Amino acid sequence: MQKIRNKEELKILSRTDNLTKVREFVERFAFGCGFGTEEVQKIVLAADEACTNIIKHAYKFSPQGEILLSAECDGKKMLLTITDTGVPFNPENVPEPDIQELAKKKKVGGLGIYLMKKIMDEVSYNISREKNQVKLVKYLN
Repeated sequence: MQKIRNKEELKILSRTDNLTKVREFVERFAFGCGFGTEEVQKIVLAADEACTNIIKHAYKFSPQGEILLSAECDGKKMLLTITDTGVPFNPENVPEPDIQELAKKKKVGGLGIYLMKKIMDEVSYNISREKNQVKLVKYLN
């Protein structure tokens, strides 16, 4: 088993003004893990999308829900686990968006899961009665 070199956590309430804290936490941690600027920006975007989805869909904009971010780095990859206790969500029920159709209609939103899957090397979901988790993995080159 690989020894975890670095692990940090951030707990926030489900308010959009806390997304700044999420972005700063993930950015600082990803740089500390050894990623370059371009990769860090992508990881931050994926984390922001995941937390935005939790705020909008799991907590339905209720400002009292808790979101826990746990970041780990083992020298080979960064694992970001985002946990909430909101309404369960099954990403398998979300169809892949038609990017051209969204562009034609100038529709904003609906790309969060798609972006996370394109940006990160691995995206997985664990859903139970007690909690929802999304795990985002990015490998160091």
